[in-house]
Parts: sequence; C-alpha cells; structure tokens
Amino acid sequence: MDVPAEFPSLSTDRLTLRAVTPDDAGIFHAILSVPEVTRFSNWPDAPTEEQAAAMVREMAGKFAAGSGCSWIIVERPTGDAIGAVRFNYVIPPWKCGGIGYELHPRAWGRGFMTEALRAVVGCGHRVFGLNRIEAWTLAGNGASDRVLEKVGFRYEGTARGRAWFKGAFHDFRNFGRVAADPTG
Repeated sequence: MDVPAEFPSLSTDRLTLRAVTPDDAGIFHAILSVPEVTRFSNWPDAPTEEQAAAMVREMAGKFAAGSGCSWIIVERPTGDAIGAVRFNYVIPPWKCGGIGYELHPRAWGRGFMTEALRAVVGCGHRVFGLNRIEAWTLAGNGASDRVLEKVGFRYEGTARGRAWFKGAFHDFRNFGRVAADPTG
C-alpha cells in the first residue's frame, strides 16, 4: 500500500469520513450493539464495551502500521457518527485490499453507505495505489450485496465454509473490483 504522509480524511456531499480514534469506542459499541448490524458479520453479537474498545484500538492503529485504514462515517448536517468503513487488510506487493463496513440502522436506506464506499474505493485506488479491492457478504444480506454492486463490485462466487464464527461455518459471497472498473 502506498501510504500517504497524512491520514486521508474524505468528504462527500453528505458525509465526512474521519480517522477512527480510541475515543470512538462508545460510538462503535453503540452501533455494534444493534443486533441487525452484527447479524450478517463476524463481529460478536452484543459486544462488551471492552471488546468494542479493543476493536477500535485495532482499527485506529491500521493506518500508522500500513496495514489498512479506518474511518468513522459522520453525517454532515447533524454531526452524528453513523457508521464505520475500513480497509481491513492490504497486501502491498499485490496492490490488493479488503473492505468492511457497518452503518447504524437509523441511517439505512438513505444511500449513505454507497456514498461512503464510493469515497473509500476512490481513495483505495488513487491514494493507496490498490488495483484490487475485495469484500465479502453472508447469504441473506442482499442490502450489502446491492451496495457493493452500486459501487462497481462484481460477485465472483461463493467460498463454501470459509470461516468459523458464532458457532458455525459460514459461506462467504465474494465480491471484487479492480481500478479499471467503473464505480457504478
């Protein structure tokens, strides 16, 4: 990953995407405490405050370590933090990274995640020099599938039994896009 000297704060018409800091533990805990948010993810259901704080510390350290980049999504008019989006990993020699995201249900259905992902994808390709960006969803999470497709990701197949979490094996619906793909 080509790491810029300064953290890439991003903004869109309706959103500001700023660096995750350890002070965001309460915000992230509130988002992950909503069962609908963690239902289709590998995040623990009803995480403790300590678990959320540990997750936020990890996210906050990704940029400095050159292993990823994490943003808190803030709605501009209200100043409310409504979600998070991040490069969970990067593979620098391959110019490849994987994204993940969460949005509070009060912000669902308004196009916020599509808007945030467009900004993050653009940053990944232009600022970090990534050619490929990957994501996965779980079966039944059609809303997340549609968000990815709106931003130019293509469904590439299902990896059966890809991961064990929440007491079961899960199939991953894999999506990917390359820098030459339209952003949707």
